[in-house]
Amino acid sequence: MLRRLHSLPGLIAGLIVAFMAMTGVVLSLQPMLDHATTPQAGSMDVAELAQTVANQLPGVTRITHAASGAITAYYDAGQGALAAKIDPASGTVLGEMVPSPFFAFFTELHRSLFLDMNGRLASGLSALAIVVLAASGMILLANRLGGWRKLFTTAKGTLSQRLHVELARLAVLGLLVSGMTGVVMSLNSFGLLGDTGGTLSAFPTTVDGGAPASVGTLSALQALPLSDLREITFPYAGDATDVFTLITSAGQGYVDQATGAWLSFTPNGIGQSIYETIYMLHTGQGLWWFGALLGLASLCVPVLAVTGTVIWWLRRRNQPRIAGNVAARHADTIILVGSEGNSTWGFAANLHLALAATGHKSHVAPMNALAHDYPAAKQILVLTATYGDGTAPASAKSFMSRLTRFVPTQGLRFAVLGFGDRSFEQFCRFAEDTALAMRERGLTELVPFTSVDRQSSQSFAQWGNALGERLGHDLVLEHVPTQPATNELVLLERTDFGTEVQAPTTVLRFALPSERPSLLQRLLGRRSSLNFEPGDLVGIIPPGNPVPRYYSLASSSKDDVLEICVRKMAGGVCSEFLHGLEPGQSITAFIKRNPDFRPQSGKAPVILIGAGTGIGPLAGFVGGNDRHQPYYLYFGGRDPASDFLYAPLLRAALADHRLAGLATAFSRVVGGRYVQDSLREDADAIRKLVASGAQIMVCGGRQMAEGVRDSIDFCLAPVGETVTSLRAKGRYLEDVY
Repeated sequence: MLRRLHSLPGLIAGLIVAFMAMTGVVLSLQPMLDHATTPQAGSMDVAELAQTVANQLPGVTRITHAASGAITAYYDAGQGALAAKIDPASGTVLGEMVPSPFFAFFTELHRSLFLDMNGRLASGLSALAIVVLAASGMILLANRLGGWRKLFTTAKGTLSQRLHVELARLAVLGLLVSGMTGVVMSLNSFGLLGDTGGTLSAFPTTVDGGAPASVGTLSALQALPLSDLREITFPYAGDATDVFTLITSAGQGYVDQATGAWLSFTPNGIGQSIYETIYMLHTGQGLWWFGALLGLASLCVPVLAVTGTVIWWLRRRNQPRIAGNVAARHADTIILVGSEGNSTWGFAANLHLALAATGHKSHVAPMNALAHDYPAAKQILVLTATYGDGTAPASAKSFMSRLTRFVPTQGLRFAVLGFGDRSFEQFCRFAEDTALAMRERGLTELVPFTSVDRQSSQSFAQWGNALGERLGHDLVLEHVPTQPATNELVLLERTDFGTEVQAPTTVLRFALPSERPSLLQRLLGRRSSLNFEPGDLVGIIPPGNPVPRYYSLASSSKDDVLEICVRKMAGGVCSEFLHGLEPGQSITAFIKRNPDFRPQSGKAPVILIGAGTGIGPLAGFVGGNDRHQPYYLYFGGRDPASDFLYAPLLRAALADHRLAGLATAFSRVVGGRYVQDSLREDADAIRKLVASGAQIMVCGGRQMAEGVRDSIDFCLAPVGETVTSLRAKGRYLEDVY
């Protein structure tokens, strides 16, 4: 519901909201220009100002003092009403006052779209839409990141998702202020807030009526600082019974022109004071710097509208259509899906087709659609992701409450397959909770709970094998995610390592495609149609197998080569194929961006930790560190004589300061050590680097990564930091396989 509340106003009102935001950006410039062009006020009181202006403009009728500090005098010189700019410091006339037609045009456009009250209604609804979008967006973001305390941790996802999140976090307070104050001002324009304009008391009946005194001698005006004045209206010339009418920051009243005494004064009510504050916050009048901040926040709205639309469209596009979906009451297998970004639906569709091929009648539905019962079902298969801090994804929010009312048939079995990213602390937590809840509801587990890390097709296939054994037949699951267009990449050269220590490893360098980049790519300085950075992934499709295998890249497209580091695995379909390649032969591949595994920019240190082929992307980071940010690398191998990968690059990087420190550990030598041992030995240095803001990046095998986590926790224990706390701040990243 909340996601729909966030997306529908954005899609329907996106155009007008973006338009109103941009007109607001233009109007935010006015307070800044007024501040820059208006002289600073002096220490005059109102009596001195009024006298100075009256001496220069004998026909003066009214003086106004704007929130920006600008003073305008209105007078009658026998040729109709005129206006003059007044110096706030001296009271001297600066020249004719001519309102800006530019800002007048945009003010009316912003307020009413030149459609009178109908336009004001549209403007008010636009302000309300901004409030709804900003508030619901922050709630969704907090849920996605795992709670309000993690609201400002590093966001993950595609470029459009990360840009949407970062701009939203920067602009949300300004947008909430602009939206809420805009709603109030719109309500006021329709008279729905009562009297917020302040009310003068009745015209006084006890006027002195004597000869008018010089305005500069009136005691009430002498006691009123210029800073408190909003407007003073002079008595009608020649009418001794008329009075001065004043509007001040505190209220409104009348002053006798003969005695200079207050005849009456009505203080501002609380409604007037609140409305004046709201007006100031919305327009920036009197707070030029705040107006500038609101303008910057509004400037983000068009980009947020575009990125939000892209995110919505991609989510809709990626949700597959389930062909041959059997009605729930007639299905022998129920497949329930819990997904936040739709990727889990692809696995469910593949499972549905595989079951149909073996004679099963399956029904696929979101977990939120769990029925009261399934009379023909023999098994329920749940495929679910976990959202944020271990919570249910969008299509499974109501599953647990529905499960309490579910009536299982006798002998009904179930299996739960969890999807997630192991780098998150609550990896597959909701899926585990689902399995436990279904066991407690009386269902029998068909196969043990299994998890899939980062959409691994191999893990999915293994789970299918286990499920097929329990169902009594083969179940082949070959999930092939939607892939971008592939390229044929020709091998330029290879460097082999590790044969002496029974760990054959090769560094492969491929030529980039020969087709010319697009005009936009050329403008961005790219020489190839492929664009990638170290840490991104290359998906390689081995011959005779449609399932891609992913390898971390050790190069950037700016290097004019695509480089990977691959260890030969016994029976590995792709690794054996790659190890058999000779220069001139080619692979079929595509790039998969991995923006969540990047070193932080700036001056803070970066600690790089890798073992074996995990050094590939880390070496790529070091090679591209032309700004000489302090990088410290911890590398683990077997024997420096056989598998010290990237040794020449690392030595050169130490010499030219692209690498600030290098620690190595080799396990197949006398006194052998592992990389986690090096970390413990450098505990003091690790603590100092982390205290100075260091980010830690780990790449390599899962067992190594677990040992590194334990070592980092050991190093940081004296200062109260942990891997968990660093990960929550976006300062501990893993690329683990």
